Amino acid sequence: MNYASRKFLLLFSLSCLSWQTAFADVVKPALIEINVDRERMVIIEIRASIEALVTGINSQYKNTKDAPNAAQYDELRKMPPAELMQVFDGFKTQFLRSIHLEAADQEPVLTISSVDIPPPGYTKVPRISIIRLATELPLSAESIKWYYPEKFGDNAVRVRQIDRENEQWHWSQWQWLRKDQASTPFSLTEIVAMQTTPEVIASYIVIGFEHIVPKGLDHILFILGLFLLSTHWRPLLFQVTMFTVAHTITLGLAMNNVIDLPANVVEPLIALSIAYVGVENILSKTLHKSRLILVFMFGLLHGLGFAGVLSDFGMPDNDFAVALISFNVGVELGQIAVISMAFILLRLWFKDQNLYRKIVVIPGSAFISIIGFYWFLERLELF
Repeated sequence: MNYASRKFLLLFSLSCLSWQTAFADVVKPALIEINVDRERMVIIEIRASIEALVTGINSQYKNTKDAPNAAQYDELRKMPPAELMQVFDGFKTQFLRSIHLEAADQEPVLTISSVDIPPPGYTKVPRISIIRLATELPLSAESIKWYYPEKFGDNAVRVRQIDRENEQWHWSQWQWLRKDQASTPFSLTEIVAMQTTPEVIASYIVIGFEHIVPKGLDHILFILGLFLLSTHWRPLLFQVTMFTVAHTITLGLAMNNVIDLPANVVEPLIALSIAYVGVENILSKTLHKSRLILVFMFGLLHGLGFAGVLSDFGMPDNDFAVALISFNVGVELGQIAVISMAFILLRLWFKDQNLYRKIVVIPGSAFISIIGFYWFLERLELF
């Protein structure tokens, strides 16, 4: 492969990685918790972005800026709760007509009992409101099915069986619902079994891996920044492992509410760490031991970002350590996958170290720094 072909493929790969996704703003799946007591009274809590519901922006848009109603969505995100509630009032009928709860071959009528809308806060993170629905099931109901339309986006749902008399509460497992599918039936007569340890391990490894590939674009750029300066596997794995150990520490502390830094502090600093790694790659031709210290410090910071992922679903009380370790194993596997792909696509072509630095390291690191610095300014809400 000649020089021109190599340079074109490098620039093309970086462009595909970044410009379509670097400035992406995505809508989180809705989280639905259905509480059913022994008298078959039901309270449903839906955690979702009202701004996305009203404007029809769902998971089909990898970047909300690509949606037809992107401007309206951005305006709604800035509204105080009272004004956004007025907008949602005009949407309630359509919302209730679109969702369904089925029990004993019937569809009980759902009503909205309350809506909690937080202040706008940090607009670079979607505002999550809580919509509470109420209904009553027939006493003969032995199971329920839930439907949340695709036009509102993906959703995850679980059921809590409430026995106030015996002070017992039993959670089902989460069901991820995509592509307009309804849930499988949730039993109301059988006590849901807890996940086995192998099931916890498998599920949290997958969550950790997916948080890197394909969802963790900022973490992917950080790992690529580490890769560009040193493509030898041993020092590279040392850095990645140091990064994983560090974010495991802060992730565990954050999930236990020992550390709690707001997103408007954590997210800009994560972006700045990406920019810094790119700049250091340009200024340093060789890997120094101080890099491990910096990677560890940045790992502590990124761990606080990971906490936002697990906070939605929580951690099992009886298997907290297992779930935490499994999540980080998944993250480590995702990072290794990124490095392996980068090695195949970039490093194998270049036997000359000087040529590799000139064609790959310098332009690639500059590109990563530009994106990281842009993210830093954007997350400071400067534009």
